[in-house]
Amino acid sequence: MKYIESGKKQGAKLEFGGERVGKNGFFIQPTVFSNVKDDMDIATDEIFGPVMSILKYHDYDEVIKRANDTPFGLAAGVVTKDITRAMKFVAQLQVGTVWVNDYDAVINQLPFGGYKQSGHGRELGSYGLQEYYEIKTVVIKLI
Repeated sequence: MKYIESGKKQGAKLEFGGERVGKNGFFIQPTVFSNVKDDMDIATDEIFGPVMSILKYHDYDEVIKRANDTPFGLAAGVVTKDITRAMKFVAQLQVGTVWVNDYDAVINQLPFGGYKQSGHGRELGSYGLQEYYEIKTVVIKLI
């Protein structure tokens, strides 16, 4: 709710949602803001809730620069019909997971985790187990 209030106060337009759901728990309606600027809290921080910020852009290079200009890098979503452009985004985005034409499709066999300040290491898949390994190397010269 703090982020939703911040978005309104900083000048973003609340298009949908923004209210609590029910009297118990910590649930909010799916929320969408438009007219979001890069320096607004709802654009710079990781909000772990159903809050979407819509930012306008002029060209591809601007999108990549702005998307990577953050201390966070958990995940990104790209919607396109152009698979070549999607793969270019995937290669250039500084995030741990990129969903193309989908979002939040977490699969237990695949590693999940972020870049920069969005976590340490990976969860899930074989990469998620590496923190628990105790590896020992033994070299024996036989004479």
